[in-house]
Amino acid sequence: MSRLPDGLIAFGPNANCTLELCPIEWSILQYRPSVPASAIFISLFAIALVGHAIQGIRSRTWGFMGSMISGCILEIVGYIGRLLIYDNPFNFEGFLMQIVCITVAPVFFSAAIYVLLSQTINHLDPSLSRVKPKLFYWIFIPADVVSLILQAVGGGSSSVSTTKEAVDRGVNISLAGLVFQVFSLVVFAILFMDYMVRYNRSIGRSKMNGKLKFFLLFLGLSTFFILLRCVYRIVELHEGYFSHWFRDEALFIALESAVMVIAVFCLNIGHPGLVFGKGKSATNASRYEGVAMEEARKGETDRSQNPSFSQPSEPTHH
Repeated sequence: MSRLPDGLIAFGPNANCTLELCPIEWSILQYRPSVPASAIFISLFAIALVGHAIQGIRSRTWGFMGSMISGCILEIVGYIGRLLIYDNPFNFEGFLMQIVCITVAPVFFSAAIYVLLSQTINHLDPSLSRVKPKLFYWIFIPADVVSLILQAVGGGSSSVSTTKEAVDRGVNISLAGLVFQVFSLVVFAILFMDYMVRYNRSIGRSKMNGKLKFFLLFLGLSTFFILLRCVYRIVELHEGYFSHWFRDEALFIALESAVMVIAVFCLNIGHPGLVFGKGKSATNASRYEGVAMEEARKGETDRSQNPSFSQPSEPTHH
């Protein structure tokens, strides 16, 4: 990005600095990423990936599985990029792999969670939702795509820029994507909590079994950790790549790496296959029980409003 003495370039696609030629303080991160930490997170995301593949095939939760695997692959590529940066802190390809892949990977995890909201509502009682379950696909998935595009374009643009002003413009685009992702997640969480409150207050509802409660607990935890990570990245990027937030490896490991591993494993532990196994997200006993109870309530209302249907008429004796 900036030209240094003797024609050296420290950042950007034309960077030619190495540790032999330039001090590490000239690099964008100003540190060499920890090899053990990167290796550990590559291994953990690989384990989660294999787990989601096995669980997804067994339970036939194809859409969820595809989103989770895509996110895990991006995380792995991002941490491979950090290994390249360790070898050469001025490695542009490594930085590009990190900034794009690690930034956008959680968008795929969010998409997986959004799909589960519609499935959960269909599983319990669609009539209690303020929004038709199908609309959740049309609301949150496009929102996720917008967030993905903004973060990917911003990350790529900032990485290939050759001036600080151009880098900052790219960072701001990524920041807009992150803010939009947080907004979408918060709206999702509010709608989900609203539905669960309405369901728990409804008369004649089916009692949630242990597996469903377990699934909902870990779904909520995963959503929380993804939100926490996004808030951290907003704080980290609001001052750009040249701030102390961006150059703090301990914070990155704690609030990006560790938090995202926990979020992904939460969805391994509370896998939707526990509830929606074999692809049966809506056609299940609890849904039919709910429909039957609703019909019974309607029948009681009709009889109370029309006494002629409440009991058979007495026979007439002559």
